[in-house]
Amino acid sequence: MNRRQFLSSGAAAGALSTATSSQAAAGPPARMRLGCQSAPTNDTHLKYFARYGVKDICGYPVVADGRLYATLEELKTMLGLAEKNGITVESVVLPFLTSSHIDREKHPAIMLAQSPERDRDIESVQNMIRNCAATGIPSIKYNMSILGVVRTGRTPGRGDATYSQWRLAQAKPENPLTKAGRVNADQFWERITYFLDRVIPVANEFKIRMACHPHDPGVPPEGYQGVDRVLGTVDGLKKFITIRESPYHGLNFCQGTVSEMLQDPGKEIFDVIRYFGTRQKIFNVHFRNIRGHRNDFMEVYPDEGDVDFVKAIQVYKEVGYPYLLMPDHVPQAPGDPSGLQSFAYCYGYIRALIQAVDRLA
Repeated sequence: MNRRQFLSSGAAAGALSTATSSQAAAGPPARMRLGCQSAPTNDTHLKYFARYGVKDICGYPVVADGRLYATLEELKTMLGLAEKNGITVESVVLPFLTSSHIDREKHPAIMLAQSPERDRDIESVQNMIRNCAATGIPSIKYNMSILGVVRTGRTPGRGDATYSQWRLAQAKPENPLTKAGRVNADQFWERITYFLDRVIPVANEFKIRMACHPHDPGVPPEGYQGVDRVLGTVDGLKKFITIRESPYHGLNFCQGTVSEMLQDPGKEIFDVIRYFGTRQKIFNVHFRNIRGHRNDFMEVYPDEGDVDFVKAIQVYKEVGYPYLLMPDHVPQAPGDPSGLQSFAYCYGYIRALIQAVDRLA
């Protein structure tokens, strides 16, 4: 795509208009940046980030003694190591409330609605918020999942790479139900609301953005393994952001996961970005692509999926998105078991898109 074609698109024109009006009102707007959330946050991996131009990350503090929050010293240690490598920690993950399956989760009380255990675990989240504020970390990423990330296997990709795949018609869970039993939509929303009612007021007080990842993938309303995944639809995400409305309550907007919710992601995803982006509910982006649609898709390299990433980044620019774009769920290959080569490919691709959209706007 040449400069004239790029600037002729409605999205690019909207981006220029939005950026100009924002700058007039509040000075130079913040720019989206390349980031990554891969672990661990140790010296070797931080040097790997620096090698490929990743200067901003979601970090993983080392938490001792099975504690469910990082202390001030643990966060400071992580920040010091990152700073030594020229890297800023823009967000951290909780030591729990990850994308793990409930049958393997060591601390399931919040998602199982177990009291008083869930109150104890929520207190750990509140402590994490306070400690992030004290150390200058502006955001926390978390999940509210029972099933984790569900897939049906892998499929061949280009070269010797393989891609993760989900085909609902071929899904055969090991057990019909998890230890959560049957969890309908009303029960799931109660658990989410209970958590938000106790966490978002603390996030407001300490000005920490709480970024929740959608359910990956969405499943039919009757559920999967007895669970109705309420954050597995766009309507569910719209409802989620209205519970305890706050500028510090929003999404870890996994573009891949949201694409998986759609029947025609190549056409529909852009309006979804606009919906949440214009409401300033996107706190970080997992910038990955898929080929396929709801209930039948594979996760591919960013340049070969059904979503036009050039158009997607124009839309993020249009809505004034100011945070990180991060690769996620990269393809695997025999000579690259940790995915470091695939991540590096994605870094270069995303960095080039950011530079292009910034320069041309």
